[in-house]
Amino acid sequence: MNLPVLFLSLLFGANPIQADLVLKNGSIYDGSGRPPIKGDVAIFKDKIVAIGTFEVQGSPKIIDVKGHVVAPGFIDLHTHSDYPMQKAPTNANRNYLTQGVTTVVTGNCGSGPVDTAAFYKNLEKAGIGSNVAHQVPHNDVRAAVMGNVNREPTPEELLKMEKLVEKAMKDGAWGLSTGLIYNPGTYSKTPELVTLAKVASTHGGFYASHIRDEGSGVLTAVNEAITIGMQAKLPVHVSHIKVSGRNSWGKAGDVVALISQARKNGIKVTADQYPYTASSTSLKATLVPSQFREGSLADYTKRYSDPEVGPRLRTAIEDSLKSKKNGEDIRIASYGRNAGWSGKNLVEIAKITGKTPLEVVLEIEKNGGAQIVHFGMNEEDMRLFMKQDFVSTASDGGSKIPDKSSVPHPRSYGTFSRKIGFYSIEQKWLPLEQAIRSSSGLPADIIGFTDRGYLKAGYIADVVVLDPEKFRDKATYEKPHQYSEGVIHLFVNGVPVIEETKATGKLPGMALRKNQK
Repeated sequence: MNLPVLFLSLLFGANPIQADLVLKNGSIYDGSGRPPIKGDVAIFKDKIVAIGTFEVQGSPKIIDVKGHVVAPGFIDLHTHSDYPMQKAPTNANRNYLTQGVTTVVTGNCGSGPVDTAAFYKNLEKAGIGSNVAHQVPHNDVRAAVMGNVNREPTPEELLKMEKLVEKAMKDGAWGLSTGLIYNPGTYSKTPELVTLAKVASTHGGFYASHIRDEGSGVLTAVNEAITIGMQAKLPVHVSHIKVSGRNSWGKAGDVVALISQARKNGIKVTADQYPYTASSTSLKATLVPSQFREGSLADYTKRYSDPEVGPRLRTAIEDSLKSKKNGEDIRIASYGRNAGWSGKNLVEIAKITGKTPLEVVLEIEKNGGAQIVHFGMNEEDMRLFMKQDFVSTASDGGSKIPDKSSVPHPRSYGTFSRKIGFYSIEQKWLPLEQAIRSSSGLPADIIGFTDRGYLKAGYIADVVVLDPEKFRDKATYEKPHQYSEGVIHLFVNGVPVIEETKATGKLPGMALRKNQK
């Protein structure tokens, strides 16, 4: 009889295990998607050394976790924590730790530090509460070489971009990330992306993309990502998979079918998702077509008063508003000029100010823009994506602490606890072992971790212990700055960052460099 990998450390006659800590009597979900087993987990220094039933030597610390779930620390493949993680107090990453997250991935949507070596050094200097793995951000690579221009790169410019990607990959980045609705990446053509993806491919990286269209053109956009993966010979990952816009609702089945067929054809395609029906980005990216966003901020602002361009720009914004219930679907998350508008939608603000929603948008954009929450998805599409075995859990949020000036998307505080606690444990929409796999083993496989994401002897001790009755999100759209509850213990590299539900304040996180032990 072949023993599962889980029990390789449990052969009869084995010597007693040396351990610093033993989590006893837990329901162990190893991250593979297999049903749980009852047993113990032993940790020595920063490693898991035994799982199941075993003897220990000496007097290690014993924690009885009966009735609790023991799982691999969760891995968030899609965060925008690049800059918050470099400074206190957000470097502690408490809003993710309280969701059971032990590793966050940065450089998403094509944005983030280009100099990966310097970024990792800054993290190590600041100290971090969770691990961080970085991707090469295409938008910032392009901006560093070309600025914010709407044209193809010259051969010389493309070569400079290749060299930046090459250096970042050598410095420990895990792949190439694009954000094809954002500037200046929105101006790039497929061949440019294939060329840069080939560089990542030579270093064993993957290609993650905020695809070019998540609405009516979503199938074409997914096809572009798949094409890039095929031509560059590397795995493809669709970031925060969704069908956005009321006119496109119901297309989730078509997207699933397209990706499933590609996977049957041997193409490595995966995706991630947050369990909410609203997204969040800038007001500009949501309402202003890319042809009006070229150049500097001053160039952009001048277009509103240009006698020829201004009317066309305003008409384009007004048309976009119409597809979003005339602005009712768009809620301000943060706006520097007027914090009082945070948490209100454009229609509400228009009534308060005596303006039209269009006039509100124009005022905001002329004053530097705003972050918004966009209610553009429906529950049925979101649930269908959630059930797919190739879809991992990821927040698309960032490291935050509670503040009174913003009303951000609740996903930064509640993604994993909502997916696992609400949709799996409470609603039983998907089995708990699948929900945990989508938050641990699956994202580890996608990014390429070989020593995290599973509970296995020899793996790094990123481990979460949660109370299944209490592990729930508390953050709401109205009150998003609320930490999740129900994580009893959390270990990052073997160090407790949460003990008996309380944060310890320790900063044991590491900058995870690809191809470096």
